Amino acid sequence: MIGTAAFVIVLSLNMLWSQKLPDPYHDEVHGDGPYLIDPGWRPLLNGTDLSGWRGLNDAAHEWFTSRGVVWKRVWNPKLLLARPEAGDRIVNGEQGKTANLVTDEKFGSLELYLEFLIAKGSNAGVYLHGLYEVQIFDSFGYTGPLTVGDSGGIYESDRGGGSPPALNASRAPGEWQSLHIWFAAPKFDVTGKKTANAKVLRVLLNGDVVQQNVAIAEPTVSHMQIAEGREKSDHATRRPRSGGVPEHLRQGRSCFSIARRSCRFLAASATRSSVGGDVSRTQNPV
Repeated sequence: MIGTAAFVIVLSLNMLWSQKLPDPYHDEVHGDGPYLIDPGWRPLLNGTDLSGWRGLNDAAHEWFTSRGVVWKRVWNPKLLLARPEAGDRIVNGEQGKTANLVTDEKFGSLELYLEFLIAKGSNAGVYLHGLYEVQIFDSFGYTGPLTVGDSGGIYESDRGGGSPPALNASRAPGEWQSLHIWFAAPKFDVTGKKTANAKVLRVLLNGDVVQQNVAIAEPTVSHMQIAEGREKSDHATRRPRSGGVPEHLRQGRSCFSIARRSCRFLAASATRSSVGGDVSRTQNPV
């Protein structure tokens, strides 16, 4: 079968916010995902099936798990190939067009690591709390000014805004890539008044810093139809990517739910991302 995106997901329950962000110079590392090295990570995918995930608004969907995903540059550049079977990768349907995928579990502030594989021309994303999207896009080789729609961008709201990635760190279609996101949930007082906006503390795309300390005043385009706040907006969502190209995720870590659109997936706290694998570790809800 074919698709446009694949993912792997891991969640950690460590109390992350009592720790400092890694220093970009002294703590720089490359290689295997942090979930393989640091303690406390927990997978958001169970390695067998889609238990713990559902279609957005309980819609029927065509997401499936697989043990492996491949891409053919010459013969099928806009799709990924995978066999539906028990596995630790998820793919966004036979044609890469299906309902968004959302976690059953809810999350607050978090650290998220995910790996994804996309086909040529793919457009996907991860929604934190189902509301704030970090973009996944085939930006490889583009040399012009970067926009909020490029990979690693924080997408715009209905009124514009957003934050383009600081640099183009995208890899070629058919290569595994990674997103590492540190996210602080919005804060509210006892009356329900928001006292602090949601904030993306840092985003690493393939190990390079593409976002740093970006406050998000309101949900981004195509977010889940829920209000901001711990009780209502802490699902992760994956949304399928447009163009019928599946994405693949390998295990990674994440403190946050994930969401995709057009070959993206949605997590309890919406964030778009390609399907493949994520790992996350969370803190107490903020």
